[in-house]
Amino acid sequence: MKIIKPSVEILDDLNPEQILKKLEMCGRVCYKSEDKITDESAVKFISNIVKRGHESVIEHFSFSVRFICDRGVTHEIVRHRLASYSQESTRYCNYSKGDFNTQITVIEPLYLEVGTAGYELWRSGCEEAEKRYFDLLSWGCSPQEARAVLPNSLKTEIIMTANIREWRHFLKLRTSKAAHPQIKEIADMLLEQLNFILPSLFDDIE
Repeated sequence: MKIIKPSVEILDDLNPEQILKKLEMCGRVCYKSEDKITDESAVKFISNIVKRGHESVIEHFSFSVRFICDRGVTHEIVRHRLASYSQESTRYCNYSKGDFNTQITVIEPLYLEVGTAGYELWRSGCEEAEKRYFDLLSWGCSPQEARAVLPNSLKTEIIMTANIREWRHFLKLRTSKAAHPQIKEIADMLLEQLNFILPSLFDDIE
């Protein structure tokens, strides 16, 4: 069994200047103020759009993110319906095969400290699930049948594509103190990246 930490990867090359200019062009149609577009006007215009809550304008740009996290977290991610998803499938992936080094991979929970009794209980539970999964495959179950014993901690990859308005909604919910600690962990990673690339669209989210 392999234990890894979660990760986040933005799959698109986000060019801030191009994104903001496109959004400004779309937004100025509402006010018929296209004549006010300059080389420097996009940041201020879009910042004001966001502050006023006129967020339909920022739906005109979408991007994709790859999350590597546990399956429990993805059950929360896919509740965001204004998005598209592609996810690693336990129906078709057979973790006893060489492509997976004949092992399952699990995500280390940030709330359990390595070396503590709690961490060892979690680790041994995942190892037992791995053993029973391979036993079921050997007995004759298909991967989609044997997956019944796999833990929520199982590593999965999911790609989420959404427009900027939905990403803002996702991040507001999933970076809050009330969010599950493991989805907050990856949402915080994504927000940090987006605040560096597109601060005018995301730096108001805490």
